[in-house]
Amino acid sequence: MNKKYTVWYIFIYLSNMLKSEKTRLHILETVAPLFNKKGYSGMSLSEITRATGLTKGAIYGHFENKEELAIEAFRYSIRTVLKDLNAHVAKGNTALDRLINVSSFYRNYYSYSKKFGGCPILNIGVDSEYQQTSISKLVRSYNERILEKFTKLIDAAKESNQIKSEVNSELYAKRFAYMIEGAAYMSHVMKDGSYLHDLADVMKSMITNDLRV
Repeated sequence: MNKKYTVWYIFIYLSNMLKSEKTRLHILETVAPLFNKKGYSGMSLSEITRATGLTKGAIYGHFENKEELAIEAFRYSIRTVLKDLNAHVAKGNTALDRLINVSSFYRNYYSYSKKFGGCPILNIGVDSEYQQTSISKLVRSYNERILEKFTKLIDAAKESNQIKSEVNSELYAKRFAYMIEGAAYMSHVMKDGSYLHDLADVMKSMITNDLRV
């Protein structure tokens, strides 16, 4: 084949690949907050096509079925949250600072999570518990990652002698996690971000007064 045409075919192929990825991202960005708000069973295909402006064929050209779309939409939301959380935490100069940064991240979580339709871990986790086993397992796996992240942050602060050595890292990681989700629930139900503001203050107080050396 003529080299010029070979380059042209490669260009067309890559352009189509890029277009396909953009379409897939558009679908996920659009439907993720809808699944988060309405739940798996509450979302119809007609709502998905109407929201995205795409046909049923275009949707299922990128996702095998509605369950796969729901799973990938959840992954998109939670990965975005975790990426932003990690970036915020990493701003701390010390292990203790990074742990405290967890609390400050969630101070504005009410307004932050609105773009996802609420907290994806909370909403999708509750919605999927008795409906979609695969989604429910995925939510639990991300919960485990968050608990592991919090545990490692506490361990790092203990290793740098900033947190008391006798502190049970896993126990406090669990406490922080359920406090966060409880405050997120109350903030969204009551439409009042002050629950998360208070959560941030309480977490910081626990870290600096109860855990710190």
